[in-house]
Amino acid sequence: MKIRNIPTRHVLVALALLGVGAATLFATHALRPASAATENAAKPALTITVTHPQTSSIASSFAANGNIVAWQDAVIGAEVGGLRIAEVRVNVGDYVKKDDVLAAFATENVAADLAVQKAQEAEAAAALADARANAARVRTLKDSGALSAQQINQYLTAEQTAQARLEAARAMVKVQELRLRNTQVRAPDDGVISSRQATVGAVVPSGTELFHMVRQNRLEWRAEVTSEELRLIRVGMQAAVMPASFGPETPPLKGTVRMIGPTVDAQARTAVVYVDLPSGMTDEPPVRAGMFATGRFSLGDTRGVTLPQESVVMRDGFAYVFKVGADSRVSQVKVTLGRRIDRRVEIMSDVSADDVIAESGAGFLANGDLVAVRDRVPATSPAAK
Repeated sequence: MKIRNIPTRHVLVALALLGVGAATLFATHALRPASAATENAAKPALTITVTHPQTSSIASSFAANGNIVAWQDAVIGAEVGGLRIAEVRVNVGDYVKKDDVLAAFATENVAADLAVQKAQEAEAAAALADARANAARVRTLKDSGALSAQQINQYLTAEQTAQARLEAARAMVKVQELRLRNTQVRAPDDGVISSRQATVGAVVPSGTELFHMVRQNRLEWRAEVTSEELRLIRVGMQAAVMPASFGPETPPLKGTVRMIGPTVDAQARTAVVYVDLPSGMTDEPPVRAGMFATGRFSLGDTRGVTLPQESVVMRDGFAYVFKVGADSRVSQVKVTLGRRIDRRVEIMSDVSADDVIAESGAGFLANGDLVAVRDRVPATSPAAK
């Protein structure tokens, strides 16, 4: 068998082609794992739902603290002195009407003094009658010359003196009658007795405090507000007040701003706002003067952009939302929060109504994550089209 001689250049070409084929095969096998890794990296990190910010009407308000006190605390004292308290008819917590008798002093001494003054009044009346009779006779003899001018003046002056003494006696009788009436301590207005110092048998001087009374059983909340908040308050504004005795299920009291304090405390930089509370409050839950209460002043409704609470993520003390881009990647945006309305939060910055915001699953996202959107909200509503 005869073997043909193959030229060297043909051998070199064949070896080169064989090398290129091997290199291509090697490169194909080497690139397959990288392609698989790329495919795996492109998979979404999480499946989420999204939402659009909504412009809503938001009830604007701010909170304050303060104490519940009596609208007016009437001090009822003794108008007569040196008498013994014979009877006390009311106790703490009793509701009284105007002019009800609260306590009574013993009247024996005052009655005796009144009798003496009435006797002195009668004596003065008799003296006046005698002086008037003498003066009448003197006037008839005035032109006869039987009496001197000095004697005539004495009789006329005696008449005037007797008249003055009678008037003084009558005034003293009125004083004693007034003292007798004042032996009964009466309520100056409708209200509730809040404290009692009167004790049967005690002899007290005039002006001694016997009772304290909450006038008309009317309470008010004295809220302390800052100088900045003070400018937002107006007389007649509504306030929701929650006394310390109220549970979480108890509705707040509806109060009305009656007056705004004229001064601001120089140390605390706060002012007092006086809020009338509804009268006729029941004992369940109890509302009493001296209780601490929190409350909110209603400023009316304003417009604001809101998102569901699930869309807001708190990290390191800051609030963030995640905007979903057209490439299904999210970008983390720092926002400023405003008011809360049920399960929605007002967003004050960096969010517009056209943004697509991650809702469910937002707390598990990181900046730049690729997401799969379930039930994605359209950028524009059908009505807008």
